[in-house]
Amino acid sequence: TIQMFMKMFYGCGTPAVKPNTNRVVNGEDAVPHSWPWQISLQVKHGSRFHHTCGGTLIGPRWVLTAGHCIWPGDVYRVVLGEHDMSQQEGTEQIRDVLRIVVHPLWDIDHVGDGPIMNDSVGPACLPEAEEILAHRTPCYIRLGAFLVSAHGPMPDKLQQALLPVVEYSVCSRSDWWGINVKQTMICAGGDVGDSGGPLNCMGQDGRWYVQGVTSFVSSRTCNEVKKPTVFTRTSAFTDWLSEVSESILKLFFI
Repeated sequence: TIQMFMKMFYGCGTPAVKPNTNRVVNGEDAVPHSWPWQISLQVKHGSRFHHTCGGTLIGPRWVLTAGHCIWPGDVYRVVLGEHDMSQQEGTEQIRDVLRIVVHPLWDIDHVGDGPIMNDSVGPACLPEAEEILAHRTPCYIRLGAFLVSAHGPMPDKLQQALLPVVEYSVCSRSDWWGINVKQTMICAGGDVGDSGGPLNCMGQDGRWYVQGVTSFVSSRTCNEVKKPTVFTRTSAFTDWLSEVSESILKLFFI
């Protein structure tokens, strides 16, 4: 499977620079390049590119992001290895988007020329199909320069925040998100996350898995009571992601 391939050949979910998870971190600077699968999806406006969404590197030629981040006809690129968007650090890699693959239920992925895997760029692991995380499982999102927010200026450096999982039976209660939350979604914490960015959760094997793709949050305020951030649950689409990815991998080994 694609999960086994990524673990064997690319060491998915094992960052060379370890993230700081020893304490609750909300809106504090992350250790540079400690989430090497985080990418900046940028759209071209005029002659310049601007950040529009986050995304997750899930293979040497694949980036996973949210469907609402894409508009037909727009031109996109992917920036990998970014930490401080105010300066060139020498770790950045820029890749054009060569292909957009649309899920029948309107989930979107991107394929570009493969990035060079190093300490600043590496893939996250995909979870097993239909894996459901336990209530209060600790997970992390990235904030900061990749954050899409109307609440004040954005810091240049990427930040991270701890978001415990809120199980579906709680998140779908009428006084929480109710019917707005589907079983193909996963709720966590209450902080605003970068649209399209990953919900990073450590597996029992010590690897980091992208368990969710940021979908929506309360429009009124961050950390609103009973309104946690809602993600598309990656494990609901693992089989499809593997099928599409493996179809590309076969081209390299035939």
